[in-house]
Amino acid sequence: MTIFAPHHLEFLSSAWIASILVALAVGYVAGFAHFRSLKSVARRLASGELSGIALQLGRLALLGVVLFLMALWGAQALLAGTAGVLLARRRVLAQAEAES
Repeated sequence: MTIFAPHHLEFLSSAWIASILVALAVGYVAGFAHFRSLKSVARRLASGELSGIALQLGRLALLGVVLFLMALWGAQALLAGTAGVLLARRRVLAQAEAES
């Protein structure tokens, strides 16, 4: 088993559960950064700054790389990471609603 092929983990083993928890945390952090930076992108694009396009492409690329690496890790990691991204989205939207 290598770091790039840990999908051979035994179902419900401690390593399998740890991979899910790590992927959930990484997905949450990546999703939180992704959605928090959306406000900055929108502000820049609305003011006509071209740096908003570069920031948007960077946001999408970074999240894509994180999810791709989780897919290499295994299906359980990809699903947990995606769940983390969705939890972060919910958190950022709740914070934005509370601010307005």
